[in-house]
Amino acid sequence: MKITMNVQGLDGVLQTLQSLPPEIVSKRGGPVKLALAKAARVIRDQAKANVRAIVAEPNKDGRPTKSTGALEKSIIVTRGKMSSGVKGEKYLVRIPKGDTFRYANTRYNRRKKKVGKKYTVEAPTYYGRLLEYGTSKMRPHPWLRPAVAQKGEEAINVFTTDLNRRIDATIKKLAQQNRGK
Repeated sequence: MKITMNVQGLDGVLQTLQSLPPEIVSKRGGPVKLALAKAARVIRDQAKANVRAIVAEPNKDGRPTKSTGALEKSIIVTRGKMSSGVKGEKYLVRIPKGDTFRYANTRYNRRKKKVGKKYTVEAPTYYGRLLEYGTSKMRPHPWLRPAVAQKGEEAINVFTTDLNRRIDATIKKLAQQNRGK
């Protein structure tokens, strides 16, 4: 499941960032990385709230839905890799792939020749996809796409505000270091 949000119209900002010293735009990301992570957390929090609201809806028969909270807890923000030849920062709001386990040494697994082999449990990932897009027997209950629509503008505002604050702080720090020399 992949939903991409591109910020357009920041050509002047990008040129300014490229002309800044390496303390601001470093290989480790600097203020840009930190501001982008903060903006991604806004969307992550809304996605978690959307999942909570979907789970709170009663079933067809009116009974409440039982939930372990695994899907909500598994929604995370991670730093992604940019495509080759593209410079920039990328953050993903996603559910990680399932946990990998090895088959135990039991009579059943020995008979099936599975002992020591790996298998993956993808419950939150699998259920999250089913919930987002639906199935032939269940209507979709989107939770990630609406999060981007609901909080996309706020995330951009958080990004620009935080980036400006961090750049100003870095410039002040560099000016103090240069005065000390």
